[in-house]
Amino acid sequence: MKPRHYNIPRVGVVDPTPAAGSPVLASASASSPAAPHAVSTPGRALTQRSEQIDTGLFKKEGRHGGFLLAIPVQVFLRGLVPGWVRWTLSQQQAREHRLSSGRAESGDRSPEPFSPIDSTMVAATTSGMFTLCFESICPCFGSKREDGSEDPVLARHSNYYSSSELRSISDRIPASPLRVPASPSRFSLSSSPSRNEPLNLSLEHVVKLTHNFSPNLMIGEGYFGKVYRAELRDGRVVAIKRAKKEHFVSLRAEFSNEIALLKSIEHRSLVKLLGYIDKGNERILITEHVSNGTLREHLDGLHGLVLGFNQRLEIAIDVAHGLTYLHLYAEKPIIHRDVKSSNILLNEGFKAKVADFGFARAGPTEPEQSQIETDVRGTAGYIDPEYLRTNHLTIKSDVFSYGILLLEILSGRRPIEVRRDAGERITVRWAFAKYNRGKVKDILDPMLTEEVNEDILNKIFDVAFQCVAPTRNDRPHMKEVAERLWKIRRDYAKTLRRAEVAFNS
Repeated sequence: MKPRHYNIPRVGVVDPTPAAGSPVLASASASSPAAPHAVSTPGRALTQRSEQIDTGLFKKEGRHGGFLLAIPVQVFLRGLVPGWVRWTLSQQQAREHRLSSGRAESGDRSPEPFSPIDSTMVAATTSGMFTLCFESICPCFGSKREDGSEDPVLARHSNYYSSSELRSISDRIPASPLRVPASPSRFSLSSSPSRNEPLNLSLEHVVKLTHNFSPNLMIGEGYFGKVYRAELRDGRVVAIKRAKKEHFVSLRAEFSNEIALLKSIEHRSLVKLLGYIDKGNERILITEHVSNGTLREHLDGLHGLVLGFNQRLEIAIDVAHGLTYLHLYAEKPIIHRDVKSSNILLNEGFKAKVADFGFARAGPTEPEQSQIETDVRGTAGYIDPEYLRTNHLTIKSDVFSYGILLLEILSGRRPIEVRRDAGERITVRWAFAKYNRGKVKDILDPMLTEEVNEDILNKIFDVAFQCVAPTRNDRPHMKEVAERLWKIRRDYAKTLRRAEVAFNS
């Protein structure tokens, strides 16, 4: 392959001084009674209306080919609807005749009662019969609009494979350990509302649920505090994050900020806030429990299984969806500021959820405003160098962090590998050098045993290195990143199909 030469000599990386992975702080009107036998007048009007419907309904070709159904529907309307109206009116007249005869024999001269089968009922029933019969002839007439659960970013791209198709392809190749979970929508809920509805727990209840914050129930620990697993009476499992006492004062703003932001967002690729406690010397967040650990733990092989290329691609798409929602579709633009592998949680189906919004900030809200000035927050190795240099934060700062994360997902290496030689210590520089020489397969995690098409690798590394461009103007938006990853996913599905054909031949 011809070597690639891009004018990105340092790929936007500044040598960090902190240790790798350490946080950087800085009404209807009444109707009058009808006159006797007046029902014949609306009957004639109804018959005329049916003829108008008959002749004018399908003069233009509809979206579903209604023009082709014009002739049989017209025949149906001419034959059935007027006949039914005439039968209804004859039954009405016969009933009125019987009532009149009975009153004459009894000498009753009171006004005739109002007929229950009036023009409104005739019209409504006729309309109902027409709709029912037409739906029987043309099922598309009553069909609902297409389900909106799939990602609208890709609505205009019809040539892609569904997740179920990819799973089917993977399952039929015995040597492949890949499993492709369905890609979630940016607009879908985190989970079923019945399972993730808000909680109102007291501090005493939380202490009881966690057995007084027992170390045996601790499932994680970060700069903010420790995270515990707790099971509610209804069987739901939640995560309880308790702030560290030593950082109590300094993290006051982060705690309030995380609550405010989490309360305003809901997406299946973002961890959902269920409740919080801010009382006395305790600050506690209660979120949905994501049971399968962090992405970093899986890249390190701590859960016993190696993530396949398929799964890594799906995780990258999930995270891209979550960040796209934060940047474009939340009530206010939200910049996460701490996108990293230890803040990406996986469930049992290996669906990814972005967590830990302690450093998140509301982004620019005015049309002419593209950045906000703030102290630097984040983790060494993931921080946008332009933000680090100028204190100007934009949504493109998250894009840089995502590019670093994408390289980490593919290579398995942390952004800063302190135990490696100087030439390999900064992962993005090492990977870019390999990429520029056309040796993209050398960047892949050696724990990956499957063969991946080199064209697919070039496309996905193209995305990663554009995300980590030195200047933010050269970086794509997360929406574009999500679109490109979906196309790569489609192309990868085609390579799986070709592999399946070759295997069966």
